[in-house]
Amino acid sequence: MNAPQQVGIEGDAETRMQEALQAQRDSYLQEGAVSAETRIDRIDRAIDILVRYGDRVSEALNSDFTCRPHEINMLTDVIGSIGSMKHAKKHLRKWMKPEKRPTIFPLNLMGGRSRIEYQPKGVVGIVAPWNFPIAMVFQPMACALGAGNRIMIKPSEFTPATSEVIAEMIADGFDPTEATVFPGGPEVGQAFSGLPFDHMIFTGATGIARHIMAAASRNLVPVTLELGGKSPVIISRSADIDKALQRVMLGKTMNAGQICLAPDYLMVPEEKLNDVIEAAQGAVAEMYPKLLDNDEYTSVVNERHYQRLNGYIKEAEDRGEKVIAINPGNEDFSQQANSFKIPPTLVSEPAEDLSMMEEEMFGPVLPIRTYKNFDETIDYINSKPRPLAAYYFGEDKTEEEAMISRTTSGGVCVNDVIMHIMQEDLPFGGIGPSGMGNYHGIEGFKTFSHAKSVYRQTGVNVAKLGGMLPPYGDSTAKTIKMQFKK
Repeated sequence: MNAPQQVGIEGDAETRMQEALQAQRDSYLQEGAVSAETRIDRIDRAIDILVRYGDRVSEALNSDFTCRPHEINMLTDVIGSIGSMKHAKKHLRKWMKPEKRPTIFPLNLMGGRSRIEYQPKGVVGIVAPWNFPIAMVFQPMACALGAGNRIMIKPSEFTPATSEVIAEMIADGFDPTEATVFPGGPEVGQAFSGLPFDHMIFTGATGIARHIMAAASRNLVPVTLELGGKSPVIISRSADIDKALQRVMLGKTMNAGQICLAPDYLMVPEEKLNDVIEAAQGAVAEMYPKLLDNDEYTSVVNERHYQRLNGYIKEAEDRGEKVIAINPGNEDFSQQANSFKIPPTLVSEPAEDLSMMEEEMFGPVLPIRTYKNFDETIDYINSKPRPLAAYYFGEDKTEEEAMISRTTSGGVCVNDVIMHIMQEDLPFGGIGPSGMGNYHGIEGFKTFSHAKSVYRQTGVNVAKLGGMLPPYGDSTAKTIKMQFKK
């Protein structure tokens, strides 16, 4: 529809963003009530550009990561985004309906009626990360469009080729007063997060989230934070070890573990440790007979993260920890011309003061702790900051219920990892340091809507009848006395 906006980090970037925000807000106010037909049209246009630009998106992602499989690009970023859009389109008419609420006695008997109207908030700012740079724009956008909002997007500077494609897609599918993109580095991000949006959603690191909240607070902008943390996996004595580790290692190797929901550490019965290690090695070898010379195994996104992850491994090795690199093809990872691949690496019974045990991993490194009694797993998880996800593998219903009810995390998977984010009718979000607020499904629609209370008063003079109208008298005393009754 329009040529993509190119906004650099020059001094006028903030001015351009403010002008874009004002143009969107003016257009939103001029439009008035946003019909279901308009919302569906915008969602359809989003689906259309995802379909038409799918191959371009995959090529850009592969370029930004130096190696990221086409199948993963399509399944996670493109198809995952289309799925969210279709779900919102299918259900938004139902979500938009006013919600009746009970009216207090005796006003209900006199004709008083209460309801909630879900109204668009206005302009939503989306700050997206680099690990799934398409999905983390279009999935929250599905909820925001379904709620009737306008959209401003700040994609990640760590995936510049993908950010450029996002700008082209949005300009192709939308008028700038509906949706627009502002690529750029930290200066653009800082200015973007300080804009007076009607709502802002940030997906990324907890440390950056503190700056986002501080910037948003200056304009009292409500924020949804989708962060991460150290998501634990409990392997029960009742678990099928081979089946469990196949699923764990799929989650740990997909996108090279660069997933906010990726398993961050395992907790296994002490007598099962060797079985778990062997099962992990077998699962990786089955999926990836080779890693370095394999286009289906994703590279770490850049040198900074590559050095960070290798730093974790080196620290463990220097401390004499048992470090097991799973390298089925016996490839030499020191000889990489154009990528930053790291083999899936297990660290058996690591010391608690290692950096990898204190910081979110976000890569293919997996510490394994052992336990004697199951309650040790609950106590350990509860001693740490609340994670984005927690995972249990096993068939013991008492253990399963204990993990679900006695620990607190953003979400839980039983006998799998990560899969709960694919359930569009389940809210996705964290708690505490792993995030606040959620989206997906009706919860996402409500996140980006204002729940407006509407009360229609009866024709009776309720204030006079209830003694609330001066001069106060017997009816006033009677109303007060009534409220003291149990």
